[in-house]
Amino acid sequence: MGEPQRRPTMADVARHAGVSPTTVSFVINDRPGTGISEHTKTRVLAAVDELGYRPNQQARSLALRRSRTIGFLGYEMATAPFAGRTISGAHDHARHHDSMLLIAHTSPDIRQVRRTLDDLIERQVDAIVVAVIGTRRILTPTNVNDIPTILVNCYTVGDALPSLLPDEEKGGRDATRMLLDAGHRRIAYLAGLPGSWATRRRLKGFRAELRAAGVAEADATVLFGDFHTESGYNLAKTVLDGDSIPTALFCGNDRMALGAYLAILERGLRIPQDISVVGYDDQEELASILRPPLATVRLPYYEMGELAVRHLLAGDVGGLPGRTYVPCTPVLRESVGPPRTHELPRPAGSATG
Repeated sequence: MGEPQRRPTMADVARHAGVSPTTVSFVINDRPGTGISEHTKTRVLAAVDELGYRPNQQARSLALRRSRTIGFLGYEMATAPFAGRTISGAHDHARHHDSMLLIAHTSPDIRQVRRTLDDLIERQVDAIVVAVIGTRRILTPTNVNDIPTILVNCYTVGDALPSLLPDEEKGGRDATRMLLDAGHRRIAYLAGLPGSWATRRRLKGFRAELRAAGVAEADATVLFGDFHTESGYNLAKTVLDGDSIPTALFCGNDRMALGAYLAILERGLRIPQDISVVGYDDQEELASILRPPLATVRLPYYEMGELAVRHLLAGDVGGLPGRTYVPCTPVLRESVGPPRTHELPRPAGSATG
């Protein structure tokens, strides 16, 4: 067997590019104010690529006093359905910029939050992302005052730390617009928990879009559930048993939409020929595999994770507003069609007049 191939060094790169090792160090570490020309930088980076040189991260961290590691603190995210998207967005951007995530899990208990943050800080992370599933207010962790920190899908009293939040009001408007564009004017909103931040914002968007379209509020039913499948089923049954059945349902999330599907099919009705349905979240392995596939609004979990790390690496967190709203994406699928023009069949066992 031959001897193992020696890893190229910074001195090798310097010789290959015809510059000093100090110049190579300045270029690799993107040191400002060095006066190195763009032509020289290009030559050094080309030598790095040609030789396959990889910097010694430990020495580099000591020189720059940075670990190139971002702490990611998740509140009860270990089993949450959308946690992977947030982590993936943060990880992908960090990895693309030669940084890594150190992921930690905590409960909402502020004492555990502080202990876990202390652990991350002791490991010399350069910055911290705090993320939750289910938008809500959190207590301000005071032990991050001296380290760049950004919140994802949560906020603090007085917006003491900058946060990235889904634009739920615009998402509510977009979901409603999908139905309005299909011709619907009698729409029922089967909402989630009435006190939740997401429900309040989506409902505001729903009502605003109806007003903009000239739809009377009396033509829009609003019922509150709890974001679970059973509540979607029960609320849909209530609507279908009413005297004036809407032509479309906007559901608080995809799980409630699944419950609505079950109630509609149980009644012997068709989606979308008899009634259209729109969900919210674009939950993996649910919205796209229902039959017909569910029109919905995709929450920007990946984008919020990616944007959080982008701001941290750019060093501009201190200039962010208290809240930055990230767009949700409407996803039109086959559960939306034009409003029916025919009478619906009466449920079995109902009076015939």
